[in-house]
Amino acid sequence: MALSYQALLTAVPVVLKAGNVPNIVGEAGIGKSALVADVARKLGAKLFTTVVSLSEKGDLAIPVPPLTSDSFIQTQHYGQLADVQFGYSHTLIEIIQYAETHLQQPILWLLDEFNRGTQAVQSELMNLVLQRTINSLRLPEQVQLILAENPDASMTGFEQSTYGVVAGDAAIKDRTVRLVMRADPADWLAWAQRSDEQRQRPNIHPLVQQFISEDVTRLNQTDVQADLTATPRAWARVSANLYELEQLPDDQQTLVALDIFQGDVGATLGLAFYQFIEQQAIHVTPAMLYETQPVGAVVPAPVLKQFTAMSELQKSTVLASCLQLTATYPLTDDHNAGRFMQLLQTLSQDGQFALVQQIGHQRELLKQLYTANVAKQSPYVTALYQYLQQVASWSNQ
Repeated sequence: MALSYQALLTAVPVVLKAGNVPNIVGEAGIGKSALVADVARKLGAKLFTTVVSLSEKGDLAIPVPPLTSDSFIQTQHYGQLADVQFGYSHTLIEIIQYAETHLQQPILWLLDEFNRGTQAVQSELMNLVLQRTINSLRLPEQVQLILAENPDASMTGFEQSTYGVVAGDAAIKDRTVRLVMRADPADWLAWAQRSDEQRQRPNIHPLVQQFISEDVTRLNQTDVQADLTATPRAWARVSANLYELEQLPDDQQTLVALDIFQGDVGATLGLAFYQFIEQQAIHVTPAMLYETQPVGAVVPAPVLKQFTAMSELQKSTVLASCLQLTATYPLTDDHNAGRFMQLLQTLSQDGQFALVQQIGHQRELLKQLYTANVAKQSPYVTALYQYLQQVASWSNQ
């Protein structure tokens, strides 16, 4: 049985706390690395990652010849012996150093793409998994290992798999807990809606969210030409590219958008998403909302009519863009504050609440609005601040 992302957030810590090694198996791009990063955050652990498919035999521990005379041992009957030491990879050194200075913090070491490493590399890593040692070096107790693999045809349920993997040793299978990961659209869409606090925007562009929600099979779908596969990771790239495309003039967007989308998710789905974007095209910009004459705190009727006619998603997207441009159009300006509040009130209650949540992550903006509200010198700014507080209170109703 395969587990969703959310289920694995529970299962992986259980396996770790039991003193066992989780082996997360799933298709490429499904989110295994992101899952382990979330597990590390959940456990308050420091995460280190080694991509096994990029490793060569000897990368972890390299023999080092004796460097001083003390390293040579003279025997009575068998001649002189050299006590060869080992030099270890920088990642392993970092892990040991971190463990020595953070004695109480758990450490997770992800061996990613484990079964895409060569047999020699996998064999070298065997002692890590089975004995927690590399030559004479023993891993600190607080270090716990996690494996991540792509499926191979020898695994139950993946008999048709065509990944170029090297089947793992039976000892690895016997000493690890296999947790199969599946793409769960509901999980992914819930995560997609959450705010990326660093970038102050949703994790996934709202238009990508809507496109996937209309047909959830698109989340993990092989292109008709069997060239590219649309995976959760690929849709994250689409989202990031779309955010950047929106910063370009319309003519430049038109020139490159289709090729970029098709490069992410394949010819068929890339074209379908491009056509979807065209149908959802937003022809109202923040500049139009704030700069259209006559000046003032009221949106001119023609622009307001055009804005109101847009879909809920389109309006939310435009207003979210306005929040990214507060340096250009500060909401501490009475005219901008008045227009923003008027436009915000055209959204549904859910839409308003979602947007106000985004504002809640912009602490500097909130601080500026609060200061202006206390000063009581800008009536529209004061009104906007008080209205934002009102909308934020809806969560308690």
